[in-house]
Parts: sequence; C-alpha cells; structure tokens
Amino acid sequence: MNILVCIKQVPDTTEIKIDPVKHTLIREGVPSIVNPFDACALEMAVRLKEKEGGKVMVVSMGPAQAKNALKECLSVGADQAFLVTDRAFGGSDTLATSYILSRAVRAVEQKTGESVDVIFCGKQAIDGDTGQTAPSIAEHLGMIRLTYIVSMEIQGDKVIAKRQVEEGVEVIEAKLPVLCTATKETNKPRYATIRGKLESLKAEIPELTLEDMKDIIDTAKIGLKGSPTKVKATFTPKRTADGVYIAGGPQSMAASLLDCLEESKVL
Repeated sequence: MNILVCIKQVPDTTEIKIDPVKHTLIREGVPSIVNPFDACALEMAVRLKEKEGGKVMVVSMGPAQAKNALKECLSVGADQAFLVTDRAFGGSDTLATSYILSRAVRAVEQKTGESVDVIFCGKQAIDGDTGQTAPSIAEHLGMIRLTYIVSMEIQGDKVIAKRQVEEGVEVIEAKLPVLCTATKETNKPRYATIRGKLESLKAEIPELTLEDMKDIIDTAKIGLKGSPTKVKATFTPKRTADGVYIAGGPQSMAASLLDCLEESKVL
C-alpha cells in the first residue's frame, strides 16, 4: 500500500507576533514546528503501514527550511520525503496551494512508478485555520475525501472509517483511493527514537520544482496570479480598557459592580 501525507511547517503559535505596520505575521526568528494536525495524520499513516504494509511518503510545500519538518517526519516512521519548492509558487492561496500539491502527488507517482492509495492530511493548519487545502487537493485529484477521521481500516479495495461529527461518530465506507483528514482526537503522535532521529539527519530530501512538473501543471493556476483570495489586513484587536478590581464584602462589592455597570451604560 502506498500512503502519502501532506504536511506543513508552521510557526509555533505560542511565539506568533503581528507586524504593527504591515499587519502580517512576523516569521523571522520564530521557531517552526510540524503542524499538529498533520502530525496526527502522519501517525495515522504510519500505523496503517505497520498494519497493512507498504510505505509512507511525505510531501511539503515551502522554502528550503521546511526540510527540517520533513526530516522530523522521517524520524517517526515515514520512508521517503519530498519538498515542493519554487519561487513561482510564492504567494499561493489555499486554492493555488492545493492545486500545486495535487500536481506534486502526480509527480511523486511518476517518480516512484506507483499510484497512491491513501492520502492523509491534517484537518487544518494552525497558522491559517481555513481547513480548505486538504479537501481541495482531493477535488483536484478527483479522489473521494473523508474528513475528520478518528480511525480507519482497509478491507480489500474499501476503507471503513469512523468520522467525528457533532452528535458523536459515524461509520462511513468508500472505495480506494481516498484522501483522509485527521483531527487531534485521532491519536497521539509518537516520539522519534534516537536511531530514527540520527538516520533522518543524514537523509537527503529531493526537491520538486516547477521544472519537474512542467508537463502536468498549469502555470496560470499557481502563485499570485492563480490565487483569487486577497488578504486586506491582519491585525490584533486593540485593548480599549483595563479591568477594574473590586474589593470588600459581598454587599459592597455588589453595589460597586452595579455602579460600574450603570456608569458603562450596560444597565
């Protein structure tokens, strides 16, 4: 079984800052991590490989430093990794990104000479939170998409999966190939072994560029020109007032609180 996982290197959300002038994320000097939802997707892929056999390939789109995230994936059970990178891909929104990643899947299939049976993605990235990329990849590839999956098993040419819904869990069935998205409730990602960590540090990460995909990609659908989404501004809300500390007994505190509410014209 050939399993492919799409992962993204994202800024650590505990360190995110917004440029007060440009209203954009400040990425310089901010530590990066594998998107937590993608880590759960990778864990699901590795567990499926351990049960059904086959191999796990990981693909990420980004600059050269994203190879660090790919090596982290290799250290916890992935067999092969590819970095999708090119200046022409810069400025891509979720639509263009999903299209590029779908072409990257086809390029990987061409390189390996084997078709992908299952694609795993995290349900969303913590830096964008749109949740649009994974379903869009499936649409570009013409694959069935199974979202919010908490567990799955293969039965012949079919997938039996449990999907998280508001009312609980529903059981769904689909024919291979499929694309599945994972949530944090899916599993707890494993830690890398020392051996896995050392081997991943020595691994070579091949790159997939526009030149490598020139025969299967439409350049009008990538980068800024292929991105209909326009972000006007990103900003943090300004604090308009500080809190008020009220001390005293129950009756005096209640009276003070009532005065504050009346003064603020809440009552």
